[in-house]
Amino acid sequence: MSSTELPSLMTATASPKASSVRVAPGERLRSVRLSGITLAVRSRTPARHDLPPALYVHGLGGSSQNWSALMPLLDGSVASEAVDLPGFGDSPPPDDGNYSVTAHARAVIRYLDASGRGPVHLFGNSLGGAVTTRVAALRPDLVRTLTLVSPALPELRVQRTAVPTGMLAVPGVAALFTRFTKGWTAEQRVRGVMALCYGDPGRVTEEGFRNAVEEMERRLRLPYMWDAMTRSARGIVDAYTLGGQHSLWRQAERVLAPTLLVYGRRDQLVGYRMAQRAARAFRDSRLVSLPDAGHVAMMEYPEAVAAAFRDLLADTTRRVSDGVGGSEGHGSATRQSGVRGSATSARDGVDAERVNGESVNGKPVKGEADDSAGDGAVPGAPAVGS
Repeated sequence: MSSTELPSLMTATASPKASSVRVAPGERLRSVRLSGITLAVRSRTPARHDLPPALYVHGLGGSSQNWSALMPLLDGSVASEAVDLPGFGDSPPPDDGNYSVTAHARAVIRYLDASGRGPVHLFGNSLGGAVTTRVAALRPDLVRTLTLVSPALPELRVQRTAVPTGMLAVPGVAALFTRFTKGWTAEQRVRGVMALCYGDPGRVTEEGFRNAVEEMERRLRLPYMWDAMTRSARGIVDAYTLGGQHSLWRQAERVLAPTLLVYGRRDQLVGYRMAQRAARAFRDSRLVSLPDAGHVAMMEYPEAVAAAFRDLLADTTRRVSDGVGGSEGHGSATRQSGVRGSATSARDGVDAERVNGESVNGKPVKGEADDSAGDGAVPGAPAVGS
């Protein structure tokens, strides 16, 4: 991945195809043509023009819509943009058909280089967490802070509920599943993915459910939907097997930017036991656990995630002002083993924890970290994202 690649940037208004994608109030959707890829970018108008930029990256089967609940809560803190990875949301497949984690990371880097928005506050969920970890490790100059929501980092003991998604990587499985689920309605598929991705699917509003069904129906009409899903799932599995300097865990250790880790204790795809290992791997990290959240905390508890990020932003800004460290694009080279957790209120269902297992409220973190995996949405229902 070249650090000197500066592709040309062409921005256009949303095409007729893009107009069918839901755009929430206050959002704008545009297409950006880069070398070998076209990316759909969702943005909001910030409260002030001098706010630092932020970029959000979704998970397997998801889209930039997965961040629509969180972004308006941060209008007063950052200038938000969310990207649809190639083959997802309203972005067409990449020209070379490469859906590896490295290829997705390259797409993010190309966009940041071409747009000149870096360094940004970078957010990633699940697959997007693996992608943004790689971006932060390889291009620290592009990242101010890193916020990871249930990042898909390698596990040895995968949760049984994550196995069907991982099976997408096996040649032929997607075709078999497509035939098996041919009679499934969009509503059935969406209910399945919400049951897997949400800690409490009952939190989804009727409007939210209708929007997810509409997006599912749109995605099912795309001829490349399953190819993007299966190849990206295969890319995750391949990334888990890489060793040496290309290992995701090794790259996590190289990240310089202050990092916020958000894990849901009801996550059925990324094991909560991985939270402590992640807190030890990222050198300047803080861990926030959400007892009732599942795999997509930014959709389930956006207020809690926003409060935790604002706390990170305030601490980082203060440290930079004090000359202690921080990241204004360069990260902090000092491990902060006792970084304070989020001060979110208890009614949001948040446990704010220090790294290395030391809890703010004195309660130990349950579970031991080990080496292992999990990403994605239930096969056949990619509308919510993971």
